Formats: sequence, C-alpha cells, structure tokens
Amino acid sequence: MKIIILGGGESGVGAAVLAKKKGLEVFLSDRGVIKEHYKQQLQEEGIDFEEGVHSEERILAADWVIKSPGIPKKAPLIQKIKEKGIRLSSEIEFAAEFTDAKIVAVTGSNGKTTTTSLIYHILKNSGLNVGLGGNIGKSFAMQVATENFEYYVLEISSFQLDDIQHFRPYISLLLNLSPDHLDQYNYNYEEYALAKFRIAENQENDNYFIYNKDDEMSMKLLQELNLRVKKIPFSMKEKLDEGGYSMDENLVIKLREEFSMKVEDLALVGKHNVANSLAASIAGKLLNISNESIRNSLMTFQAVEHRLEEVAERDGVKYINDSKATNVNATYYALESMKRPVIWIVGGVDKGNDYSEIADLVKKKVKAVICMGLDNSKIISFFQGMKENIYDTSSMEEAVRTAKKLSQNGDTVLLSPCCASFDLFDNYEDRGRKFKTEVFK
Repeated sequence: MKIIILGGGESGVGAAVLAKKKGLEVFLSDRGVIKEHYKQQLQEEGIDFEEGVHSEERILAADWVIKSPGIPKKAPLIQKIKEKGIRLSSEIEFAAEFTDAKIVAVTGSNGKTTTTSLIYHILKNSGLNVGLGGNIGKSFAMQVATENFEYYVLEISSFQLDDIQHFRPYISLLLNLSPDHLDQYNYNYEEYALAKFRIAENQENDNYFIYNKDDEMSMKLLQELNLRVKKIPFSMKEKLDEGGYSMDENLVIKLREEFSMKVEDLALVGKHNVANSLAASIAGKLLNISNESIRNSLMTFQAVEHRLEEVAERDGVKYINDSKATNVNATYYALESMKRPVIWIVGGVDKGNDYSEIADLVKKKVKAVICMGLDNSKIISFFQGMKENIYDTSSMEEAVRTAKKLSQNGDTVLLSPCCASFDLFDNYEDRGRKFKTEVFK
C-alpha cells in the first residue's frame, strides 16, 4: 500500500514513522521547508521525502493520503486527490487504525486544551497507562508507533475531524460551540458545528458522548442528528438526574455513584473552567476513576500555558497571557472572569469575527483597548463608539509598552486577542511567549 503524507510537521512526521513501522511504502511531501529536527527524524527512519514542492504525479498515485490539518481542504491538490477517489485522512484517523487503546477525544470551540490536559491529569494521577496527543503535545501517530499506552486523551480540531472515516473514540466530548474558523466553512456556522459533531458519528451504543446542555447549537443539532452513542450531558444552569451540573457553589456528577466537591476547591478559576471540570469529571467517572482521585486531580491541576496564564504582578498590575484565545467566545470567557479593570490587548488575523458578543463585557470591564495587528481597522471601528481609549499598535513591543504606560495599581493587562496570530507571529505560542518577554523588560 502506497502512503503519501502531506505536511512535514509534528503530525505528518509521526504518521510517516508509524507507516514505516507498519511496513507500508511511505513518501512525505511538504510544499514548505521542513524543520531541521523533523528532517533528521525522517532521515534516521529511512523515510523518503521532499520539501519546497508537491510532486503531483507521485502524490496522485497514492492508495492513501494523510493530510496535515494545516492544509486547507479547498487547496487544488486536495480537490484532485478527492476527484481521483483516493482515501484522504487525518493523522488521527490513520493512527487510530493501529491501536486498540481506549480513546478519549475532546473537541469544542473553546477549552479543548485545558479539558484534554485535565482528563489526562485525572487518568495519570489514578495510575492509568495513558498518552496525551492530537492537537496538543506529541503526535498521536508517533506515540502509537513508539509507545504502548492503554489509553489516549486527544484534543481534536474540526480540521482533523474533516478527514476521518472510521474514527471511533470510546468517549467523545463536545464542550461548546461558537463561530470559529468560518473562513474554512463557507462562513456558515452550522457547517462548522457539524464538522465538530463528526467526533461522535461512528460511535455506537457502547460508547459515550459528553455534551453541553446549555449550548444552543449543540442542542439544535443533537435533535437533528441520528447518533447511536450513549449521551451524557453537563450543565451550569440546571440540576440533572444523569450527568454533571454546578449549583450552589458545588460541582456534582451523577452517574453510577454521586461525586461532588466545592467549586472554590478547584485549581482552575472562572465559570468556563467549572464547565471544563464537569466534562472532565464525567469522563473520569465513566472510566471508573475513584471520587477521591478525581477530587485530588481537580485540586492539583496546573493551568495550561497561554490560557489565562498569570504571568506576573508588577507595581500592582497583573499581566495575564490568554494568547490561546483565538476567537471571540474564548475572549468572552476571559473578560467574564476578570475582577479588576482591564487594559485589553486584542487583534491579529480576523476569521470572520462578530465582536457584538463581547460588547457589554468590554463596556463594563475594559478601560482601554490596545489593538495589535497589521490591520486593526475592523476592531477599531467596532469599539470606537463605546471606548475613548483605543490604541493602534503593530508589534508586541509597542502593545505592551502602551499597556504599561496606561496601567495603574489594581489594573489587569490582558492579552486575549480574539484572532489568529499569523500576521505578526508564528503561532499563538510564539505570541504568548513574546508577550511574557515584553512584560519582564
């Protein structure tokens, strides 16, 4: 079987190594430049590859193409692969075919990384033999090739779900839905939401689907879709007979046995993190983790870098790095959890954002808006009428310098950009790290 891997990053190289280990004929192609350490890995494994070009004739002779999630599905080469009827999969789909491990798969518009990491922490803390992967950390395929885990906790994006055929996790979680990446889904929110729901489409009634009962779009699509999986809800608004909910400052899980703990004892702060903790706890209970172990894990979990990460407090001013907030809904959660006046750094590559969702929070909590991007016109024109203090900057250095000048004792400087990072930075991690560097200057 001829396997072609498109993309020489973390997922592509992992898939190539797995294909080689399984004795398949494999060739990796990247139209860009492959990073040196990945190139070295490919050479060490004796994997044939090319960079700076896609040799179409060779690619279109494949039996199975594994595509990096970063390659747009509208790309001409992808269209040609589909027209030829060649199987096209994500690394997630490919790797899942070669493992019998139980998979817990997490998707949603916001909170994926935090919840995935939290579930991994719960399982690891309980002594299970578990790997962490997907859209986070080490490639899932590489782990299947080189490790022997009995469980995997995977963070999965809509782009990875676009390219599945048989992927069937034991437990899937859809945390929430809000408009994101609409530029890749014909600016159609429902099309994007349906891509997320693909996480459960192959699940059967011996599997579990954990969903958010408070989420309007999730509830609408659940009524329309014919899912065979056992569905378990969580809610921040109502008591449930089965599932998880938070009421009266308590977090409660009702499954085979009841689990509860005080919200104030959670390591993570903010209402959205109570919801994430509910979802993670349900997954833990479905895997028969003890109440004591779940409680201990929820109390000891360390927050994820670039997600409401407290960087420093200097001269009475708090600096918070929420660079992972690449859509409006994520920033909504960040602003909602702020207790002090906010100097807000926002901007980047707009993905069809609707800022009206956060307008009230900005009016109430933000004292100055610092726009940071190559083109800030859309953000400036939206917030101009409601905030006098709006600043236009085009670098992290300038944005943080402006924030330092404006801030006073008791304020919070919040980097929560609402946007993708690719205009000024390599990715959201690069953006977050540069923010932290500037804070300490």
